[in-house]
Amino acid sequence: MVGRVPYKWLVATAFVFGLFMEILDMTVLNTALPALGRHFRVGTGTLQWLVTGYLVSMAVFIPASGWVADRFGTKRTFLFALAVFTAASAWGGIAGSLGELIVARVVQGVGGGLLTPVGTTMLFRAFPPAERAKASAVLSIPTTVAPAFGPVLGGWMVDTVSWRWIFFLKVPIGVLGLLFALVALREERADRPGRFDVAGFLSGGGALALLLLGLDGGAREGWGTAPVLVPLGAGLALAAVFTTIELARGEPMIDLRLLKDRLFRTGNLLMLPSSGALMGALFLVPLLLQYQMGVDATGSGLVTMFQALGMMAFLPLAGRLYPRIGPRRVLATGFAVIAAAQAMLIMVGPGTTLWAVRLSLFAMGAGMALTVISLQAATFATITPAAIARASSVFSTTRQVAGAAGVAVAATLLTARSDTRLAGLGDRAADLAARQEALFAAHHDIFLVTTALALVGFLVSLRVRDSDAATTMRQAATATNR
Repeated sequence: MVGRVPYKWLVATAFVFGLFMEILDMTVLNTALPALGRHFRVGTGTLQWLVTGYLVSMAVFIPASGWVADRFGTKRTFLFALAVFTAASAWGGIAGSLGELIVARVVQGVGGGLLTPVGTTMLFRAFPPAERAKASAVLSIPTTVAPAFGPVLGGWMVDTVSWRWIFFLKVPIGVLGLLFALVALREERADRPGRFDVAGFLSGGGALALLLLGLDGGAREGWGTAPVLVPLGAGLALAAVFTTIELARGEPMIDLRLLKDRLFRTGNLLMLPSSGALMGALFLVPLLLQYQMGVDATGSGLVTMFQALGMMAFLPLAGRLYPRIGPRRVLATGFAVIAAAQAMLIMVGPGTTLWAVRLSLFAMGAGMALTVISLQAATFATITPAAIARASSVFSTTRQVAGAAGVAVAATLLTARSDTRLAGLGDRAADLAARQEALFAAHHDIFLVTTALALVGFLVSLRVRDSDAATTMRQAATATNR
């Protein structure tokens, strides 16, 4: 049967297995975070490393994915990534401590960091340029279905079975994906992959780890203390070293020279508020629902799935609008909707109906649909075919760094603002109603930050020139009219 199916659809199917499992992982985990906090008796400042550790690990290994695939072959690398992700999921399910679970998540990130960029490379090689719209449609399947069902599934498992099953759940999916990819895919590798950029790999990964370590310490130690300033300063210094190394390399791990391209530079810049605001909000909302509003894990999943429903509902509209009006107005509208949705969360209080939260999350998903389609289509519009692989590494790294930073900032600021708000109660510290209001206010403070991030995205999107993306608009229009 496999022999009768065009190879491009075999590649698409294999990639859907991997991408679905990866996205499901994050959406399931977010819903389960409060339960994990209660089980291991830790706060949000520690819990966030289950998310941030994974994202940092992904961000470290994404830049190396292109070289690894060229050196060892796309099929072998994809199988390795699936195997690592699946094995680490099983390890997370049997973890006996939070530290062990965080390590398992970091190992998962190694697989995830290779999985998406290598899968994307295989997909774009299998689909000719005229059919790239079809390839993008394939990617929309796991990116909309997994966020819709992940929160509900994760909540149900936490409430009725065990938090361990949020990790065991991905094992059979990974095994099926491995078997399918082993049979269906064929090997492709570059003749001359070049030398591995060890200095770039170590300096880039070290810089990111140190910066996020400083952010994490800020909530516990105070932002002016040595445990915060030292890693932040070292991280910035190492980032400068990384930039110098990469600009001097003939074959850099991350080709920063691509950022000289105006549209590509703006697209990467817009990924920071887009991914940062979304990941920060999706980290906070389950905590707000379960800790402050008394919703169980299943109910929390049923609420947060509205973000995915909003994205699913507006993806077709975004695909039709882009070729007709261009990326600037679609992006600006998307960021404006995201900002409005985040602002709605600032008004959530003890007496707020859950439908207000659902509506804000649905709107957030609608705004993300508009921004994601436009960013994916426009960012690479002026990149030459020979530079696509290197550009994909830069873009994927930016996305993961933005997501990791969004979660880290949200978690650390929530801890800090909660302590400040509670300390401000004074004689009312024993009043449960007053404490609840103070903790709601702490969440509002962070949603104000994510709203500001979205507004930054709105302002930057106004600088996008539709003329720079004219080729993608024509291609998209042609694909739409077929």
